[in-house]
Amino acid sequence: MIKDITVKELKEKLDKTESLILIDVRELHEHKEFNIGGRLIPVGSIPNALEDLDGYKEDEIILYCRSGNRSGIAKDFMAQHGFKKVRNLLGGMLEWIDTFGK
Repeated sequence: MIKDITVKELKEKLDKTESLILIDVRELHEHKEFNIGGRLIPVGSIPNALEDLDGYKEDEIILYCRSGNRSGIAKDFMAQHGFKKVRNLLGGMLEWIDTFGK
């Protein structure tokens, strides 16, 4: 399994506009409050979204939430369903804001 990613590593990838899929697994109100551009798929909706994401099984997918807990759960679930390069953003949006601000 591919290793998780830190906020600094993700920021570098975003600044370089590297090809990756960014998914926010928080709830809508959290996403509206602050997000870094990820597609919103709340963690409870991940099982229903797998079919839509099927074409990305070989692509790097980075999941994030508030602290890294929900995205860790989503990562494990997606990995069990054949997603090869799914990663969790360690510390989530709390760590992002602590490091870079809003």
